[in-house]
Amino acid sequence: MSPMPTAHVPRRGASKRRQPGRRGRLPGRAHIDRWLDRLVDIAVIVALVVGGVALLLTLLSLSRG
Repeated sequence: MSPMPTAHVPRRGASKRRQPGRRGRLPGRAHIDRWLDRLVDIAVIVALVVGGVALLLTLLSLSRG
């Protein structure tokens, strides 16, 4: 006798989202979306680098003081 029930129970999980059709999107808008995505990526990378440099400078100044 197995500890797990053998009756088939439908899964209750997150349903997959429907992909929006290409009909509603303007071709120029997709191009702008790609540029905005790239701009956000660059902004995040710059923010991480600036934060890392600031952290290193702070730690170096504390160790010398």
